[in-house]
Amino acid sequence: MNRNSKTNLDRFDALTDEMIDVSDIPPLTSEFFASAKWRMPKNKVRVVVELEPEIADWYKAQGERYQDFLAVALRAYAEEHRRG
Repeated sequence: MNRNSKTNLDRFDALTDEMIDVSDIPPLTSEFFASAKWRMPKNKVRVVVELEPEIADWYKAQGERYQDFLAVALRAYAEEHRRG
């Protein structure tokens, strides 16, 4: 948890839309939209979770949306293990 990312975030921040290569992304067709499903966010449930201090500190250091990031991590874990 203490390793810093080697991603050059300043480089990403400097990119404009025109600089991003989207040539390998297929166009959205009427067939895509015909089979697309509208997903509305569900109401959230408040729970209390005990975490090790370094885990809680790391998430809090991600900014004011840290609880959203933690929820995304928990969802990914649950979906991965639900398939099994």
